[in-house]
Amino acid sequence: MELTISSISKRYNKEKYGLKDFSLTIENGILGLLGPNGAGKSTLLKIIATISRPTIGSIRLDGHDLLTDPNYIRKTLGYLPQEFGVYNNLNAFEFMYYIAAMKGVGGPGLKKRVESLLEGVNLIEAAKFPIGTYSGGMKQRVGIAQALLNDPKVLILDEPTVGLDPEERMRFRNLISDFAQHSIVILSSHIVSDIESIADKICIMKDGTLIAKGLQHEVIKTAEGKIFETVIDVALLPHFKLRHQIVNISHQKDGVRVRYISETTIGNSEIAIATLEDAYLFLTHNHI
Repeated sequence: MELTISSISKRYNKEKYGLKDFSLTIENGILGLLGPNGAGKSTLLKIIATISRPTIGSIRLDGHDLLTDPNYIRKTLGYLPQEFGVYNNLNAFEFMYYIAAMKGVGGPGLKKRVESLLEGVNLIEAAKFPIGTYSGGMKQRVGIAQALLNDPKVLILDEPTVGLDPEERMRFRNLISDFAQHSIVILSSHIVSDIESIADKICIMKDGTLIAKGLQHEVIKTAEGKIFETVIDVALLPHFKLRHQIVNISHQKDGVRVRYISETTIGNSEIAIATLEDAYLFLTHNHI
């Protein structure tokens, strides 16, 4: 499958844009969408999900115009919005059957499908209790399960790991990795490590624009030679923070080890191997 986004903009008023001349082609696999708050990630995902319309531009799935025929994607879409609402009086089984009815999913295999998905998100033991008694992380897992219910060909997940503990994050990554072999998965998150561990391709946004895209190693390469580490006296740290973009700080016996971004080396600094987080910080802080 191929999703083609061509020069879309979302304009709210004369001065404010949610997206500006955004173009991207997405194929099967997992696309990790990164960007600071207000970058336009959720706006983009709502447009792909046909919940919102762009001011200008076009979006096509395998050549079909989704602005004139939104049902073409809706019947094969799985969507977990950033703000996911549930019916607290229903239990997980009841909620999944309700979503199935809304999506037109049925047949003799539905019961097994629901049980398999709830098992996949580790909710089968709690599935008969009202969702109102669930923790935030458990409700998020219900949201993940419902997004997968119709075996979608396009899966959109907006901040899906919010509220999940490390074990559940790992379970989520395994579930989505298997699913993405035959589908387009777009995963938006502000947690770089979640994207780094699962995404095939990376897209970085800022202020409604696309500032970087490519395979993960291609995006990381943009920060190569610009990431350094050095050890300084703890008393010098406030001054160092004022002058340099710091990525990480760790305290040790002989001072403070500082990882920072710079175009040139400073003092006795050593060049460090760049990571996706380094590249993300370098690109979003240095893009004008």
